[in-house]
Amino acid sequence: MVDGKRKLAVVKPTRTVVRRRIIKPRSRRRPVSDEFGLDPEFRARAMPLFRVLYEKYWRVDARGARHVPKSGPVILVSNHSGALPFDATMIACALEEARYPRPPRFLYDRFVENLPWIPSFYKKAGGVVASHENAARLLEKEELIGLFPEGVSGLSKLYSERYVLQPFSGGFIRLALRFGAPIVPVAVVGAEEIYPLVGRLKGLGKLMGAPYLPVTPFFPLLGPLGLIPLPTKWQIRFGKPIVLAPPAHLRLDGTAVRAMAEQVRRRVQTMIRALLLERESVF
Repeated sequence: MVDGKRKLAVVKPTRTVVRRRIIKPRSRRRPVSDEFGLDPEFRARAMPLFRVLYEKYWRVDARGARHVPKSGPVILVSNHSGALPFDATMIACALEEARYPRPPRFLYDRFVENLPWIPSFYKKAGGVVASHENAARLLEKEELIGLFPEGVSGLSKLYSERYVLQPFSGGFIRLALRFGAPIVPVAVVGAEEIYPLVGRLKGLGKLMGAPYLPVTPFFPLLGPLGLIPLPTKWQIRFGKPIVLAPPAHLRLDGTAVRAMAEQVRRRVQTMIRALLLERESVF
């Protein structure tokens, strides 16, 4: 009986220790609920894959992350390209490399909701369906959000139109003024060439719930192999923040908003041209 008591005396504390070390820490690690579906643990598991693309495949040269404010509501505004939106993940990797303290919340086009499995991946990784209301809720929480004001027009540029920015929608201007959020211009070079877009099959795209099906020299000719992106050399630059002030003598109507959006577009376009002059080769 003495031995039996000793055995029980050992077993009970051991179970208590195991319970404390496994069950309680797990409950502490439970991610905070996010209304848009961000899963921090999923994102942490996915980022190493994108870091391989960032460091080894596209060998991204990113600079200027110090310009991105570390607190308060902030809007990243970037050019959009590449037929598939790898640019958002590479910008996120650039910020992570610079030890930026919070993940960007990129807004993606609503058509993505019609595609299989992709919406779930985007949401778990921190993506949010693009809408003025969703962006406003994020900025109210003083989040860092990322926008591509060219929209689908930027993503679907033909290779002959590469690095020529399409008109910017003005919604981000109203958001910046409403929340006092600085706008950080971001230029990405290298993404236009990963899928050299030579055509768009809009009819087939609509059948799949997308605005178009991309046609490149390799897809759909080579089938799934044609979806492998080319190993281009990428450059990413974060510009100095733009702090907008509402026009004193003008009403903030559509004309004024478009004029301010055009100023930001020109800033990003200038940054892109500078990067194109710097680079020695596409690869």
